[in-house]
Amino acid sequence: MSAGKRFREALAAESPLQIVGTINANHALLAKAAGFKAIYLSGGGVSAGSLGMPDLGILTLEDVLVDVRRIVAVCDLPILVDIDTGFGPSAFNIERTIKSLISAGAAAAQIEDQISAKRCGHRPNKEVVPIDEMVDRITAAASARGSDPFYLIARTDSLAIEGIDSAIKRAKAYVKAGADAIFAEAVTDLDQYKKFTSEISVPVLANLTEFGMTPLFTTEQLKSVNVGMALYPLSAFRAMNKAATEVFKTIREQGSQKSILEKMQTRDELYASINYHQYEQALDKFQSESRDK
Repeated sequence: MSAGKRFREALAAESPLQIVGTINANHALLAKAAGFKAIYLSGGGVSAGSLGMPDLGILTLEDVLVDVRRIVAVCDLPILVDIDTGFGPSAFNIERTIKSLISAGAAAAQIEDQISAKRCGHRPNKEVVPIDEMVDRITAAASARGSDPFYLIARTDSLAIEGIDSAIKRAKAYVKAGADAIFAEAVTDLDQYKKFTSEISVPVLANLTEFGMTPLFTTEQLKSVNVGMALYPLSAFRAMNKAATEVFKTIREQGSQKSILEKMQTRDELYASINYHQYEQALDKFQSESRDK
């Protein structure tokens, strides 16, 4: 079954579909073990986690593909990938992006209507392109997937800039151009989500990023206004960074990690998540057979 079809099945099976951000392959495995049906690769996460840079349109398509391939190689959960504005000024660039993602095993992509020098969706001074330009992006992306059930989500950052009516106008145009769902960024209350879902015929995604403009609504609250997807893009990443900071500080100041061992994943827990013993048994068998020859 194709990755795109698995994403669509997950969306049909759970409402709202919880999509959790996984910064690397190890986190993808942990998300699967926790019971999630879909995962997410954030552009901001790739920028900060893999490159150590801010989410300001600096990363490239290949930066994203490296992390996608690593995740898909070990985890079969369908993955939604953030592609910012499509990685290129022309339709040809966007077509290449979509085809490359499908080839890499991604299930879905999110493309946004900011200008190429994009900013985090919860930061000031964002700028969006004209509707026609974003429609061209979506048209190119939809054309590139052809008959593949690859899922295409159009993100609009216009709510914070132009208001709710303009954002909905844009969303309708994006759906007409081929978007399977709408990512309404920087929504500030449930009534705004309700307005989107009442006027748009496709699923709406809620971005529940921490420390941003959108309140951390529960799945029950989102379901009450018919939101189809709940995204947690960097929750585990933020916790991982906080924990790493504490560990580094403790080791530096105390000269030992003994006082924080209880906060660490044990060796056995790590081995369980990455199937270490299965690999080791296969290695033992291979070496035994090699010696017997």
